Amino acid sequence: MPFSDRLRLTGALLFAISAMSLSTSSSATTILFVGNSFTYGAGAPTVNGFRPHTVNDLNGTKIGGVPALFKAMTEQAGLDYEVSLETEGGAGLDFHYKQRFGVIVKPWDVVLLQGYSTLDQDVPGDPAKLIHYSGLLAQAFHKQNPQVDVRLSATWSRADQTWLASGAWYGKPISQMALDVRRGHDAAHAASRFIDGVIPVGEAWNRAISSGVAAANPYRAIPAGQVNLWGDDAYHGSVYGYYLEALTIFGSVTGGDPRSLGAGDAIAREIGIDARTAAALQGIAAEQLASKKILEAALP
Repeated sequence: MPFSDRLRLTGALLFAISAMSLSTSSSATTILFVGNSFTYGAGAPTVNGFRPHTVNDLNGTKIGGVPALFKAMTEQAGLDYEVSLETEGGAGLDFHYKQRFGVIVKPWDVVLLQGYSTLDQDVPGDPAKLIHYSGLLAQAFHKQNPQVDVRLSATWSRADQTWLASGAWYGKPISQMALDVRRGHDAAHAASRFIDGVIPVGEAWNRAISSGVAAANPYRAIPAGQVNLWGDDAYHGSVYGYYLEALTIFGSVTGGDPRSLGAGDAIAREIGIDARTAAALQGIAAEQLASKKILEAALP
């Protein structure tokens, strides 16, 4: 075969391979996690450092965190998600809007927004800032892709805010802060037609506590057979808390059953969770998501 023919054939093959690569890449569902330390897994090194090579950290800090747990869960379920994250410790959505707008506002398929743990760092329990900036961000993402699915992640009750006298929720049940945070996120959802839903992470934590899977007070000895969802600071999550967060997000976003991962889930094992606890936490996430669907179906 003449050299010119071989060159044309080589070029055609390279073009075909490139086209196949682009086709495979474009078939993946792109998802962006925007959040803070509750997203990147502060206080739990096996979560924070979990498979960072599998996700795209837009800040270049090489974090795996909950987004990488989610990615691994989708792979085990046979789903194709291209996962990116942009996180900043101690930040609310106002920070991401003001400081990272150009980094994050792209044409994503799915965006998950996770705000500050007390709704407002300066005025705990006040959802006004969350409502304002989640709405602005959701609208900006919608302009990039009118079909984007934007969801808010409502986080958990902080034990330090509940059990310590200095806490804004002191004297209230451990479940109350998560419920108040959820109400703030519901208000943000209702205020913006560009926000598609709220992921009940904090309520999944509440369910784990009320069902006896997890302890209610990390400042006391953890009862036998229960796990501590909080890290050492009684603020951030432990491996159990972050695993439950990832399970709830996985089920909410993909529609898959968290229990499909099974008691022998390799992800749980890799971050140090035994089979019995993995199965229990999967069941909690599945029950919480099922109760959410029942509630939504009953609404007018």
